[in-house]
Amino acid sequence: MSSDQAADLADRPPFPPARPGPDPDPSASGSPRADEDTLPETLAGSGEIDRLVASARDYARGAAAENTRRAYARDWADYTRWCRLRGASPLPPDPRLIGLYLTDRAAPSGGGPALAVTSLERRLSGLVWNFRQRGLLLDRGDRHIASVLAGIRRRHAAPPRVKAALSAEEVLAMAATLPYDLRGLRDRALLLLGFAAGARRSELVGLDLGRDDTPDGDGWIEVESRGVLLVVRGKTGWREIEVGRGSSERSCPVKALETWLSFAALEKGAVFRRVSRDGSRALPARLSDRHVARLVKRTAAAAGLRPDLPEAEMLALYSGHSLRAGLASHAEVDEAHVQRHLGHASAEMTRRYQRRRDRFRVNLTVAAGL
Repeated sequence: MSSDQAADLADRPPFPPARPGPDPDPSASGSPRADEDTLPETLAGSGEIDRLVASARDYARGAAAENTRRAYARDWADYTRWCRLRGASPLPPDPRLIGLYLTDRAAPSGGGPALAVTSLERRLSGLVWNFRQRGLLLDRGDRHIASVLAGIRRRHAAPPRVKAALSAEEVLAMAATLPYDLRGLRDRALLLLGFAAGARRSELVGLDLGRDDTPDGDGWIEVESRGVLLVVRGKTGWREIEVGRGSSERSCPVKALETWLSFAALEKGAVFRRVSRDGSRALPARLSDRHVARLVKRTAAAAGLRPDLPEAEMLALYSGHSLRAGLASHAEVDEAHVQRHLGHASAEMTRRYQRRRDRFRVNLTVAAGL
């Protein structure tokens, strides 16, 4: 931050004056309340108009993924609470106040944990989104925000922490720790299909057996003789993922999927769903995407991966993302095939997933004559 910018901050009141009226609800979902979604005064209300308003509101909620909306709601709750504790109002947006908030989260005055630069940038995106939902604009390029963020990046930025990429051997070792009851059959199919498809957690648990089986489904499967086709709706839109059959029944993701579907007697609805407490039957409720992350961590620990690390560090190393990164890192095929399989818009994004894949393949030291 330059000296004139610091002086400008110092000369202004530390916080904008609070607006009269009650503070915004910090536990709000991140979207304006229903009573704020009013019709123009020139448009007379009717049953048909009310139906269109409700439909439009549903479409607007669907503009962002559920996980994104949850994260943005947490961002808004944290910011409004921070403002309330300091006697400031979060509305309307004030770049000076946002800059102070980011500063406090990067170097907390209360001695709490500091947020990483990537977390701060994500949190700023959440605030921009929340203000926009309320018809307000926040210019993230304003000098009171941009200069503070630039200084935080310069002082605190560190290489991103990435999750470990699982190999096929490690995934098989993890699957071998699962029992052969209904719950174990389901989780084995999740692991093998998650690795072979390179799908995101939400894409896996969003699968239905058939198209339009459920209103909350985000895709479906088509089992064929040579494999299974996954039609999924991801971040970049709809795409097809071809998962071929494996070299043996033990390692075949399609066989694991067929076994789960057969023993669970599933014909319609969610592919991956909860199992009754006694393990005797599959329930209608769809699994949460968090189950995939917990499953990877639990089976990685059971398989004894990375015994050189303390348990806490080992668990932090693996997540549901380890399956997706594992396929990208270990599939010995042309990069373009991996990019299409993962649904990446650019080859550069695919390379970020390919942990260690191309390291030292070309030795420029020897090529230069040393």
